[in-house]
Amino acid sequence: MIADSGTNANAMLGDYRVIDLTDERGHLAGAIWAQMGADVIAVEPPQGSPARRLRPFAGDIADPERSLQHWPYNRGKRSVVLDLRTVEGIEHAKSLVAGADVVFESFAPGEAEALGLGRADLAQLNPALIHVSITPFGSDGPKAEWKVSDLALQASAVNMAVTGDKDRAPLRAGGTLPQAMHNAASEAAGAALIALWDRQTRSGLGQHIDMSAQQSMSQASMSSTLNTSLNATVTQRIAGGASLQGIDIQLMWPCADGHASVTFLFGPGFRAFTQNLMDWVFEEGFCDESTRDKNWTEYAMMLLDGREPVSEYERIKGVLTEFFATKSKAELLDAAMTRRVLITPVWTTAEVVDSHQLAFREYWQDVDHSEVVVDAGDASFDPQAVRYPGAFAKFTETPLGALGRAPKLGEYTAEVLAELAASRRAPAVPAGLAPRAHTSPPLEGLRVLDFMWAMAGPAASRVLADYGAEVIRVESANKLDAVRSIQPFHDDVGDPDGSGLFSNLNAGKRGLALDMSKPEALEVIWDLIDWADVILESFSPKAMAGWGMGWDDVKARRPDVVMASSCLMGQTGPLAMLAGFGTMAAAISGFFYPVGWPDRAPAGPFAAYTDYTSPRWLVAAVMGALEHKRRTGTGQYVDLSQAEAALHLMAPALLERTVNGRIWEAAGNRDLEFAPQGAYRTAAAADHGDDDHWIAISCVDDSQWAALASAMGRADLASLSNAERHERHDELDELISAWTRPRDGNELMAELQSAGVAAHIVQNSPEFTADPQVVHRRHLVEVGHGKQGTTTVENTRFVLSRTPARVRYGGPTLGEHTFDVLSETLAYDSDRIAELAVAELLE
Repeated sequence: MIADSGTNANAMLGDYRVIDLTDERGHLAGAIWAQMGADVIAVEPPQGSPARRLRPFAGDIADPERSLQHWPYNRGKRSVVLDLRTVEGIEHAKSLVAGADVVFESFAPGEAEALGLGRADLAQLNPALIHVSITPFGSDGPKAEWKVSDLALQASAVNMAVTGDKDRAPLRAGGTLPQAMHNAASEAAGAALIALWDRQTRSGLGQHIDMSAQQSMSQASMSSTLNTSLNATVTQRIAGGASLQGIDIQLMWPCADGHASVTFLFGPGFRAFTQNLMDWVFEEGFCDESTRDKNWTEYAMMLLDGREPVSEYERIKGVLTEFFATKSKAELLDAAMTRRVLITPVWTTAEVVDSHQLAFREYWQDVDHSEVVVDAGDASFDPQAVRYPGAFAKFTETPLGALGRAPKLGEYTAEVLAELAASRRAPAVPAGLAPRAHTSPPLEGLRVLDFMWAMAGPAASRVLADYGAEVIRVESANKLDAVRSIQPFHDDVGDPDGSGLFSNLNAGKRGLALDMSKPEALEVIWDLIDWADVILESFSPKAMAGWGMGWDDVKARRPDVVMASSCLMGQTGPLAMLAGFGTMAAAISGFFYPVGWPDRAPAGPFAAYTDYTSPRWLVAAVMGALEHKRRTGTGQYVDLSQAEAALHLMAPALLERTVNGRIWEAAGNRDLEFAPQGAYRTAAAADHGDDDHWIAISCVDDSQWAALASAMGRADLASLSNAERHERHDELDELISAWTRPRDGNELMAELQSAGVAAHIVQNSPEFTADPQVVHRRHLVEVGHGKQGTTTVENTRFVLSRTPARVRYGGPTLGEHTFDVLSETLAYDSDRIAELAVAELLE
């Protein structure tokens, strides 16, 4: 039997039932709710979810009960087989929906309506239902019904344009492991919890949530979507880094036994780490004193304004290349801990599985599969102890329970149908809460104290602000947020108040600047803790405790508050004090190694990949903790490791290691399932003189291949089987490349879509800004800004039908709202504020 399936009222979401109508495009959303304790019923067709037929398989035995793509995202669910092509199947589905709290579905636009399960149908059937649609481009717009693949989606979302070697085709994140729909699904889990909060606290009603994978995946571009709108130089790709304003920023280096992610960056937020690195390089005789002692605070600006020639920066990169070649990955990781340098090794899935940090935190969960896996096939794994990624976060009051294996197809059909026949379940709306169809933001009245910095934490609190929470962001000029020194800048002017990345991540928040190094500042912070419902922080572990504001201190004063800490590796363990950014977490979590070409060094996903993925999990964690507080009045502490949360996006690759004993390798843009697939060069656009224009094409089935072959005038190849196409992939790539090379990308995209082929141009900021789908969805919005007057930020990535997000102003300038927070929020009088100013606490 499956451990911990069904309702568990003691779990965080144990009161709730979820109907999962997704397939591989959305099943992660239900998996997150299952891990948080909900009763998740996975409705499958008679032949099973398509995810069951995806490679790799345990022991290389192709069997719907052995797919490593299906296993990790369906643990703890109850599988029910319903044939939605029949009246009986639809009636059973409607009966399930009538008593559900949440429905996740990934139907193509119009498909659910044709079945009588559309948005209006479900709302009428169950007014309290939270109905989440997870689709490639959203439920409406000119591309809503386009043919897609993971490659085509990533091509549409800018992140692909900035990923890979600059002399080859751009690459998708994940390598052969799809990422776009997983990012959307993980975000959808948190979105549903936001809608649940509204239902349980105010409205008593459900609503529809429209989740666009294109918009979700665009977060992985690190705001490179905004460059055109901000009149900034368009970001260009370079393997293991980025090309910004003509300067190739290198963030990955070869070392003695592999590669390492090295954050060799400049500005107030990076200076100390870069100096530590250069001190080490000098100690070992690889540079002179003048190189060691450059002005690392101003160095980026010096390169941009010409005070430092780019050739000198290239020379320093060469020095580092020589230095790192003498160090092993283990030596570099040890130096990261002892010397406080921003370095992590690029680990394979084998090294991730063997991580001493993950072992210390008891991250892995061993699951018994002996009921479904009798023959281990070609693998030597133990079916009684299949190792999986574990809890995505640690909760003090409602720890996430261990889930058992994924269900066999239809394993719970009889049980669930018997439950339906015995009694009709009602959605778990609080008794006495009268339905009220308000349209105000769902998190209105929620107060968030935000100590987050860089990208991962602020991206999560930005979501809370979008949906109505009052977020006060505390920062200090003494330790300026590193993101204030990162592109894109308005008009390419390097101004801490002009970073589009910072403004995007912190839109809708109020900014308070305090000198946290002064003890008197802590009195102000305690007053803010008394004000807050939620405290978010991403300092290094022990920092808050060092100020006397660790969880034990906060809990003693505010036992009802929710406090969440987010850092690279979690609050405990031998790597807990590892300082750094998402580039480093992505490298040490296995995301870098499989992105690239078989004949080259890893390229890695663009920049800080786990900084883009982990905020979705943090939103879910915080909203889950708030739901527990709503029921019990008790707060709790959440320890979220960015690496541990992100590893769920790598789950099939990790299982390929723990089950089949293999490392997930790089394969360019190819796919495990279908062929051909790739990014192919097209003609330069009339208004762009460069030659870096590409189109992503995927033939996801035989009909799409036949349509592409016909379009190319090669009907003689149309009958090739999928296996033959895989075998002849190199040859087909050459044919397709020759055909696309003289063609206009937009015209070719339209032609292929009309023919039913999944294709999309690889969009950078100019193309994304003009994309009719992006425009239709109002993804880029002009808002007020304290210094620029107006700026452009990205809109919310999901839409709540009744209580939509409100994005009205960009991130605060440094200390922009200090007086307002002190005088209005904390009700300090003028004398008290003057005392703080005299003590030089205010910045």
